[in-house]
Amino acid sequence: MYFRPPPKGPEWYAGDAEAGQAARPLYPMMLEDPRLRWAFIRKVYTILSIQMLLTVAVAAVVVFVRPVALFFVSTPGGFGLYIFLIILPFIVLCPLYYYYQHHPVNLLLLGLFTIAISFAVGLTCAFTKGEVILESAILTSVVVVSLTAYTFWAAKRGHDFSFLGPFLFAAVMILMVFALIQLFFPLGRVSLMIYGGLAALIFCGYIVYDTDNLIKRYSYDEYVWAAVALYLDVVNLFLSLLTLFRAADS
Repeated sequence: MYFRPPPKGPEWYAGDAEAGQAARPLYPMMLEDPRLRWAFIRKVYTILSIQMLLTVAVAAVVVFVRPVALFFVSTPGGFGLYIFLIILPFIVLCPLYYYYQHHPVNLLLLGLFTIAISFAVGLTCAFTKGEVILESAILTSVVVVSLTAYTFWAAKRGHDFSFLGPFLFAAVMILMVFALIQLFFPLGRVSLMIYGGLAALIFCGYIVYDTDNLIKRYSYDEYVWAAVALYLDVVNLFLSLLTLFRAADS
C-alpha cells in the first residue's frame, strides 16, 4: 500500500535560509531530498488541521443545537440518517481509493468523509457530560503532540516502527471482537473501562506507526491517505478516552 519515494541522491540542498532547516535529514541514510519530504509533511498536517477544525465545528453544532441531536435519536428518519452517516465513511473510502490522485475530487471526497465522521463524533458527545468531553479532548491533544514529537525524535536517531503494523492490526481485530461481545452481551462498566483503555493504547501505537510512515514511506502523491490515517488515529483515540472516562464517571 505504501510506496517509498524514488531516491533523489545523497546530496542535500542548503542554499537559502528557508532550506537550511529542511535540508537536515529526518532519519539516517535518507536518500531523498529532505526539503521535498518536509513539504509533504507540512501538506499532510495542514490537511489534518483543517479536518480537525471541521470536526470540532460540526460536533459543536450537534452538541449545542439540541434539536439536531434530538432529531437523530428521537425520530425514525433521524435514526436512519444516523446509521447512514456511520456507514458513509466506509462507502466514501472506495472512490477515494481510486481518485486520491485526482484534484479536487480527492479533497471533496475527503471533506465528505470528514463531515460524516464529525456527525458521529458530535452525537457521541451530545449525550456526554461537558467535563468528560473536555478531559478527553485535552488528554488527546497532549498525547498526539507528545507521540508525534517522540516519533520524529526517534526517527532522527535511527529507530524504525514499521514492525508495529502486524501487532496493531491484530490488536484492532481483537478490539472489534470485544466490541461485538459487549454489544450483544453487555459486561458492565468495568468492561467498558477496559475496552476504552485498551483502545486508547492501540491508537497511541497507530499514531506512532502512521507518523513513522509519514516520515519514511508515504509517496508524495499519497497525502490524502496519510491525512486519513492520522485523522482516524486522533478521532479513535478521542472516542476511546471518551468511553473510558464516561464509564468511570457513571
